[in-house]
Amino acid sequence: MTATLRFLGTGDAMGVPRVYCDCAVCTEARATGVNRRFRSAVLIDDPEAGHIMIDCGPDWGRMMETAGLRFAERMLLTHGHYDHIGGLPEWADACRWQERRGVAYAPEVTIAEVTARFPWLSRTIEFRPADGGFRLGGWNVRAWRVNHGHNGYAHAYRFDHAETGWSWAYCPDAIGLSEAEKAPLAGLDLLVLGTSFWHETIPYERRSVHDVVEALELLRELKPRAAVFTHLSHDIDLTRRYELPESVRFAETGLRIRLGDG
Repeated sequence: MTATLRFLGTGDAMGVPRVYCDCAVCTEARATGVNRRFRSAVLIDDPEAGHIMIDCGPDWGRMMETAGLRFAERMLLTHGHYDHIGGLPEWADACRWQERRGVAYAPEVTIAEVTARFPWLSRTIEFRPADGGFRLGGWNVRAWRVNHGHNGYAHAYRFDHAETGWSWAYCPDAIGLSEAEKAPLAGLDLLVLGTSFWHETIPYERRSVHDVVEALELLRELKPRAAVFTHLSHDIDLTRRYELPESVRFAETGLRIRLGDG
């Protein structure tokens, strides 16, 4: 049985709609919901490792209900910003209520940030450092630091299947990557990459995530077999048709991708 990647949240730090915004995308999101987006998170449904989530933002409970899920055994955290960890207290309460102990993998610097902000989480969640790599089911997993521009740094995760050699990576919050930061993203079967705007015009030094124009240029260098853009702001309108390469698409809530196909 092949593992499946499911997109539970595909939005940027503010989500869509933004409560204060009356733009066309936010208005459509309220009316018909095509563009409604929780903060970015994905679920790996693996026959060996069970349910594994990457990131746990403040929409965790609502996205779980929307997806028809009641629990996730493990979490991987990319960094300590609120839109990626704000749901951890709710997950911890789910662990307490069900008398189960969750396991969260993260680089040590992120574990320190999370436990300083929410010191009680360790009662029901076991935090395991991801810095040296680890194994989840048939996947060898590694995490490394990436530039997050104006917002400092985040981490990306790469997954390599020990038997098939199939590889994919999740990098939702990055911009202006160095050669060393790009190296693990090269030649993948699937790259999930954060792109908040089509073309962001604010000064570069104030930006924190690739726009689509930059991401497409990066893909020409990295050459993944397929790519999905996530972490989408209210600048991206999924009711429109965009000129993207055949192997590239925008993430949509509920999108499922079989990990290992092709």
